[in-house]
Amino acid sequence: MNNTFFNYSCHVSSEWVDYNGHMNDAEYAKVFSLALDKWIEEIGLDAKAREQYDYTIFTLETHLCYLQEAHEKEKLTVNLQLLDIDAKRVHAIFLMNNQNGQLIATSEQMLMGMDTTINRPAAFPETVNEKISALFKHHEKAERPKQAGRTIGIKR
Repeated sequence: MNNTFFNYSCHVSSEWVDYNGHMNDAEYAKVFSLALDKWIEEIGLDAKAREQYDYTIFTLETHLCYLQEAHEKEKLTVNLQLLDIDAKRVHAIFLMNNQNGQLIATSEQMLMGMDTTINRPAAFPETVNEKISALFKHHEKAERPKQAGRTIGIKR
């Protein structure tokens, strides 16, 4: 895994397009979920490792921002920026860009490492922690996207 770069790419399937003529809101979440699954594999928790370590990662919270529409057959690329980490958690933001490189959606997420034998939070396996820590060293001084840390509310 390259310590400074991660991306997941796909194309908007016709099944993802709703009655408004663009990608349905639930499909944005699906694309972010698929990107997360790829990242989890890249940090060393593929199916074999999850079984070996009796360990997985759960999503505790997510906050999606829809910035622009995505249309059928459009190429989407999702990048990841780590915002914070500790021994068993990752605070990250996934950034979805269209084929023109425009930011069209973000998904801020809190992820938790889980010991699957007891279904309780647990520290990342050492090799996984090393990869997450190395990636975070490249991200900790990066500018935070303006969507990170947002709250929902009606501005008055």
